[in-house]
Amino acid sequence: AGQYTYPAVPGGFPPAGGGTYPAAPPNAGFPGAAGYPAPGGYPASGYPAQAGGMPAYPGGPGFGVPPTGPGFGGYPQQPPAQSYAGGGPAQIPGMLHTRNFKHPRYKPRDPRTGINKLSPYLFTCDSYFQPAAVVQYTQGTIQAAPNFDAGRDAEILRKAMKGFGTDEQAIINVVANRSNDQRQKIKAAFKTMYGKDLIKDLKSELSGNVEELILALFMPSTYYDAWSLRHAMKGAGTQERVLIEILCTRTNQEIREIVNCYKSEFGRDIEEDIRSDTSGHFERLLISMCQGNRDENQTVDYQKAQEDAQRLYQAGEGKLGTDESCFNMVLASRSFPQLKATVEAYSRIANRDLLSSIDREFSGNVERGLKTIVQCALNRPAFFAERLYYSMKGAGTDDSTLIRIVVTRSEIDLVQIKQMFTQMYQKTLATMIASDTSGDYRKLLLAIVGQ
Repeated sequence: AGQYTYPAVPGGFPPAGGGTYPAAPPNAGFPGAAGYPAPGGYPASGYPAQAGGMPAYPGGPGFGVPPTGPGFGGYPQQPPAQSYAGGGPAQIPGMLHTRNFKHPRYKPRDPRTGINKLSPYLFTCDSYFQPAAVVQYTQGTIQAAPNFDAGRDAEILRKAMKGFGTDEQAIINVVANRSNDQRQKIKAAFKTMYGKDLIKDLKSELSGNVEELILALFMPSTYYDAWSLRHAMKGAGTQERVLIEILCTRTNQEIREIVNCYKSEFGRDIEEDIRSDTSGHFERLLISMCQGNRDENQTVDYQKAQEDAQRLYQAGEGKLGTDESCFNMVLASRSFPQLKATVEAYSRIANRDLLSSIDREFSGNVERGLKTIVQCALNRPAFFAERLYYSMKGAGTDDSTLIRIVVTRSEIDLVQIKQMFTQMYQKTLATMIASDTSGDYRKLLLAIVGQ
């Protein structure tokens, strides 16, 4: 559903002279003299501007740019085999190219699952050498500042904290517009220049949520994840949702670095802490996640997806009781593109989606963990958008969750999370943050999310 296959022709994409999508006249502005992409969106007419600009698309086989939504006028015509921005060949006669399109006559499904509902950054493309794979383009709201000078920034922060009162706006202007790597350099420069610890100085000047947010921004990314996990298991009670959010969404390399950091910084073994704080199938799922051994091959094996879908059906809906270990094995080891294909195959076999089946077969934290993995396979930004929404919905705000997600995704995919948030809840993330927070805390959050 929502997928159309066109024969590639020399005239351009889509084929000129008919078809569901009419071919557009040549567009002189694409790639255009202004470069690709231009700030704020595509140059020239025919391409709607994108908030915050578009990310650079890596070269790929075929036409490497997704359509931008309903009313899309078509791509400019290109001669055969022309390359785009260093990417692969464009149209090659005789090849079939598969694309997912938003189409006015096709009814979208729940945006949280991503099935048949496509954001501009999540689409399917056929390779010349392998089956279709899901390609997800991501973009953070915080980029490394150009002309960066760690000493100058350290001086600004020192002046902001010196004397009576604190210039919070000066602090916000620096920390919200520097990458995490640049903030580490500012910390080092501050100690070199003034013989003082920047973090201790900030702690003495700030308090409450704005203090927690700024300290999170100054933690190295891996350390912040490890610190969050330790904090979630320390003392009475366990914050299971934090364990799920971090361990079920990070890449193999990120998980291995977190496990090593946890050991070196806190002198503890994360697996032992998980075993002492959790139990049963939830414990086993988290231990599986801690291995950082998920298959990361981006090629999708559709035969294996069909077999795994059948296996999951037989382990749950197709029998009395549930074989939890089967779900653990498939969801903990397969690559995310492979899992997406498995989820789609499961829908055809079971006549219900996998998330619904997990709802019926599991409960509690293991249900939340398994669903998180499936949601990340289908649409990772949508998972984080949902977490952000529920951190602010209703009475009170779960500030730790709000801070953690905004900080950890700010250099990865916060642009896409914002887009999914608007699509799912018909309000912007910035609007909800502004109505749920106040003061310098609100100003800094809005600066990070790009508002």
